Amino acid sequence: MGDTPRIMLLTGASRGIGHATVKRFQSEGWRILSVSRQPFSEECRWPGARWGHIQADLSNPDQVQALIAEVRERLPGGRLHALVNNAGISPKGPGGARLGALDSDHAVWTSVFNVNLFSTAALARGLFPELKAAGGSIVNVTSIVGSRVHPFAGAAYACSKAALAALTREMAHEFGAHGIRVNAIAPGEIDTAILSPGTEEIVERQIPMRRLGRAEEVAETILFLCSAASSYVNGAEIHINGGQHV
Repeated sequence: MGDTPRIMLLTGASRGIGHATVKRFQSEGWRILSVSRQPFSEECRWPGARWGHIQADLSNPDQVQALIAEVRERLPGGRLHALVNNAGISPKGPGGARLGALDSDHAVWTSVFNVNLFSTAALARGLFPELKAAGGSIVNVTSIVGSRVHPFAGAAYACSKAALAALTREMAHEFGAHGIRVNAIAPGEIDTAILSPGTEEIVERQIPMRRLGRAEEVAETILFLCSAASSYVNGAEIHINGGQHV
């Protein structure tokens, strides 16, 4: 590898799990390309944040294609060592209400699936040559709600995460032959700014460890899946939820 830095493309980097992942990877000497719908913010104080920021709306397929072209231009040597698909949206109703199937129109389904699923497939397909050249890894962030009904996550969000788990398996089968490992992590209740009121009841009743997860714990697992320590892990979905899924 020499002096060539390892580079990760991370969607959804501005807060929570994404922000913790940036910090953890940078502590290991990685350079980060991050994607946001918003222009660069001076609040992003990590080293190289301005260089690595790319503005794109993942709900817009045209902007996803432009993003792929922009990433390719920024990669030294045409190598991408990790793609972490962390961006996700979960629309709410009035007062933060859960959007069930009866409450979700076509626009909601389209927007959620464009961001949570279709952009993931497009980025992996578009950056396949760069990932192959680096022997890279892909990590998709699914969710515990992909396998069970959740009191806060809406129907479109849950379905998109279940589909993302299936896409992870498909990509692991297809990309593995080219030296690209594809895995997923499925977080449960993680202590971030977007927790819904009432989460404390889930912690008490459903989580054996009786606490929220930390974003740093999720970041450690992502780093593991992008490192040589997981060199024979492919097609896995790792639960990070304190036992909530059991």
